[in-house]
Amino acid sequence: MNLNVLNSPNPTFNQTQPRLQGQAYLKKFIEAYTQRTQTSKRLAQNYHAVLADRRNSEGFHPAFKEMVYPIVGKKASGSRLWDVDGNEYIDLVMGFGVSFFGHNPPFIKEAIAQRLEQGFHIGPQSDLAGEVATLISELTGLERVTFSNTGTEAVMTALRLARAATRRRKIVMFSGSYHGHFDGTLVQSQTVDGTLNTVPSALGVPENMAKDVLVLEYGTPQSLEIINHHSHELAAVIVEPIQDEQPNLQPHEFLKQLRQLTQTAGIALIFDEMLTGFRIHLGGAQAWFGIQADIATYGKIVGGGMPIGVIAGRSTYMDRIDGGDWNYGDASSPQTEKTFFAGTYCKHPLAMAAAHAVLKYLKQQGPSLQEQLNQRTQQFIETLNTYFNEEGLLIKLANFGSVFNTVSSSFSSPVEQAEENRFISVSMDLLFHHLIHKGIFIQGSGGILSTSHTLNDLEKVIYAIKESVQDLREAKILP
Repeated sequence: MNLNVLNSPNPTFNQTQPRLQGQAYLKKFIEAYTQRTQTSKRLAQNYHAVLADRRNSEGFHPAFKEMVYPIVGKKASGSRLWDVDGNEYIDLVMGFGVSFFGHNPPFIKEAIAQRLEQGFHIGPQSDLAGEVATLISELTGLERVTFSNTGTEAVMTALRLARAATRRRKIVMFSGSYHGHFDGTLVQSQTVDGTLNTVPSALGVPENMAKDVLVLEYGTPQSLEIINHHSHELAAVIVEPIQDEQPNLQPHEFLKQLRQLTQTAGIALIFDEMLTGFRIHLGGAQAWFGIQADIATYGKIVGGGMPIGVIAGRSTYMDRIDGGDWNYGDASSPQTEKTFFAGTYCKHPLAMAAAHAVLKYLKQQGPSLQEQLNQRTQQFIETLNTYFNEEGLLIKLANFGSVFNTVSSSFSSPVEQAEENRFISVSMDLLFHHLIHKGIFIQGSGGILSTSHTLNDLEKVIYAIKESVQDLREAKILP
């Protein structure tokens, strides 16, 4: 790795020609980091051969090799977690969006403990499923609800319901969105000789899976034109209203026009609200933007830490699961032709108990819970961006509610943009390792706040960031 990448006015990344600049500092830091988290590293080494885990090699750099291993957690409470070496961290990952109320909140813990005493039977209908569905319907405004075990399953089901109801095959999704690891959404756009094609984005995904998907640019008028052109063959448009990696992209007008277009053409509009659901607003991104989708998928927060996926939507689509509503004591019967949907662990009693507790709590707290957290996060991000700007650092954060990420600045040429991206990639890797060393748990290029994060927590995070920047500058790794 070229450590001068962070000093050069035209940064480049070259793994094959390591430079001496900063190597002495990096060697000393790696020794301290690996000593502090030695048990996590030992466990990673012990189980590399048997445990296949994408996080084993995530963020791999030859120069960082000795620090590339996941921190192994031991316990967690509120905004804090502790690793197997006893190190305490302020958590900015928060279960990748799951732990909205912090780790191990008492009201969820009590609900799960009570259910454990009763036993978690699989087979009979959950005694809480109906109540949980009713609460979701009430908070989201969607008519009918069903449950899966993961967000990937929820998206897969939503797309199947749309295809079943419309009898069309093609779907539209947008570049930059993540809709789980279902083969049908692991695709990307590719332009060849001026023609836009869709191809698999991962090894092992059959090319045929990509043929029924159009991947368009999010938020542009051109994408609306393409959707309109293909409207007669589209079953659904699935959208992540706010993309995790681009929280600054909030195309309200685009979404309004998309809603009108899909409604006119009889295309199912699917909102993937895994991250935004119940977080940005009590009614999710739909309530925030004032746009009602035909189908929405949820997970994370609503499960209270238990695995769950939720598919909610208009009866036109949801009736494809069970044939539609009917009554006892009269001549009514299921009238809608069904598709297939099942899962042994769907509506698991522990997940239902946690979701019931979460939804009741959200309803009792009202919208102020999200509003206060959104405001606290906004102030946190503004403080950091002011610091980065004053220090001349090529780092900028953006947030949507309590979710934040690093974003790129606007450059006049692709070359300048590519150079900045390389700068950010290397500098953020080093910065995040420094933050972990200083007791701030973070992964990827952003983070998530919970209602358990205090102003004191955030002040400590800001102080750790400033300290880390200073450390890297003194080592002449940051300019």
